Amino acid sequence: MSQVSLLRCGCVLLLLLLLCGHSLAAPRSFSVDYESDCFRKDGEEFRFISGSIHYSRIPRVYWRDRLLKMYMAGLNAIQTYVPWNYHEDSPGQYSFSGDRDVEHFLQLAKDIGLLVILRPGPYICAEWDMGGLPARLLNKKDIVLRSSDPDYLAEVDMWMGRLLPMMKPYLYHNGGPIITVQVENEYGSYFTCDYNYMRHLLRLFRFHLGDEVVLFTTDGAGVNYLKCGALQNLYATVDFGPGGNVSAAFEAQRHAEPRGPLVNSEFYTGWLDHWGSRHAVVSTATVAKSLNEILAMGANVNLYMFIGGTNFGYWNGANSPYAAQPTSYDYDAPLTEAGDLTEKYFAIREVIRMYRNVPEGPIPPTTPKYAYGTVVMTMLQTVTDALENLSFGPVRSSNPQTFTELKQAFGYVLYRTTLPVNCTTPTPLSSPLNGVHDRAYVSVDGVSVGVLERNMALTVNVTGAAGSRLDILVENMGRINYGKGINDFKGLVSSLTLGADTLQDWTMFSLRIDEAVRLGLLDETRPSVAPQPAAFSLPAFYQGSFVIPDGIPDLPQDTFISLPRWKKGQVWINGFNVGRYWPARGPQLTLFVPASILSTAAANNVTVLELEEAPCSSGPCRVEFTASPILNATVQSDHRQRWRLFTKDDLL
Repeated sequence: MSQVSLLRCGCVLLLLLLLCGHSLAAPRSFSVDYESDCFRKDGEEFRFISGSIHYSRIPRVYWRDRLLKMYMAGLNAIQTYVPWNYHEDSPGQYSFSGDRDVEHFLQLAKDIGLLVILRPGPYICAEWDMGGLPARLLNKKDIVLRSSDPDYLAEVDMWMGRLLPMMKPYLYHNGGPIITVQVENEYGSYFTCDYNYMRHLLRLFRFHLGDEVVLFTTDGAGVNYLKCGALQNLYATVDFGPGGNVSAAFEAQRHAEPRGPLVNSEFYTGWLDHWGSRHAVVSTATVAKSLNEILAMGANVNLYMFIGGTNFGYWNGANSPYAAQPTSYDYDAPLTEAGDLTEKYFAIREVIRMYRNVPEGPIPPTTPKYAYGTVVMTMLQTVTDALENLSFGPVRSSNPQTFTELKQAFGYVLYRTTLPVNCTTPTPLSSPLNGVHDRAYVSVDGVSVGVLERNMALTVNVTGAAGSRLDILVENMGRINYGKGINDFKGLVSSLTLGADTLQDWTMFSLRIDEAVRLGLLDETRPSVAPQPAAFSLPAFYQGSFVIPDGIPDLPQDTFISLPRWKKGQVWINGFNVGRYWPARGPQLTLFVPASILSTAAANNVTVLELEEAPCSSGPCRVEFTASPILNATVQSDHRQRWRLFTKDDLL
């Protein structure tokens, strides 16, 4: 045999050996080892140290930056929710592109070297509007959410039938990064305690994902929570924060899972905020100490949140008694709302370094911020002046209809009727059944008279002649996301009274403000009334612009918008809904503006909807772009921020 023939035979043999070796390689696997009280990944003992990140709260352009920072902190996994209402805008109409491209997010995590703990709901809480459930579920007023209600289950089955098959290729044993999948979320804290509902979800998840993936539940670290939240064939985990007895907390998990790995699925690095309460802060030392105790026990842990991000637009939730969360979801996390590195980040990294190798090399730096300065704002139109361009068209009925009945999920609805009697002296306009959900701006014949607010201000005095036009602009400030109140209807959910008379014969205008801002429909006419020097002015739009020079390297950069002396409203930049502002109540005074929505090729347009009183009575008013956030301004409120170690009872 010639040398050439021998060489060919050798190459063929080598190729066969490589192919055979590849075919005989052990399949990827991730499982619970009950005998050894651990997880096993590809047959080897495994412990995850994970951090929560919500792709829905971070612009897609920053996903890689945030994930890299998490990887460099020593994490080997991330945890994320999938908000149902973020992806299904209307029945059967799904959005999985751009900032909603969850598959791209999962692939990025895998490429960086991070495993994924997926929490697809259907209910997620997350301080997200209605806990991630679509508001249209409330079309059936008596629906029992998170239960075996057939109408609810039918909707869940359709949604999961769309989502879970998308997720299946990303399961670890299929070559993807997902090692575990949560079924529901903290169900033991919900009043229904419907085991048939949880069994239905278990069958549904197994049908779409198969039998190999580890499915789990999460509940507060108390036996009472696990009583309704845990279910056979779902691995039960617990959540609790820093500063207490870690061993005692895990004893609750051991009540449901006598053997298997210890898991804290939500170890709180900070806490959530509400309008009217101070920004929550949890000390770095306390977090580091408790994290060390958890890891020293050999437990698995997920840090909630590792980065909080931003409730852009209208996505914030609320808690009961009604307290809405602000636009920022900073959470006092190791990475700030804008992805900045903090002292807490490096302290956590040092704790993790004691238990596993932390990647070497440079950590992606904090993204630069730029103060673009002051922008002069000019009044465009009041909401009533712009009604023709804002409204989907009037709906008339004897009694006011809710947002859901009007087929509007978010934003604002204008309710209009007339005064049925002469009110020559101040007459109380009241919401006797607390039916304003959530805040209403009242005017008579184009003159603002005050505000009605859920649980806070149920009466305002009005004057006017019989037949005078009564306008009530109602703001949905975010649906309750936790507890039995998640079936949170918006708008005028019950009738109003004027003195002894119940108001009837309503005309309602659903407002498409985001579309109008995006299409530039608000600069076509000028206001018909001048700004009023009263305590309240009519809700109105203001606009300004600023130019970012294209000749300066590294611009545009992230920034923060501040609205000094403005009261309450909404901000859009280049048509992107940055979120709500409410400096009059605090604690948040600035809104995060990512560089991805700014332009150097054209002027950047700033649109403000001021609902109460713009500082423009003496001339042009201003907004300011600054390089530093203010999330913890002094506030005065009766709403107390309480911290509890093992439960979320303080949210009730």
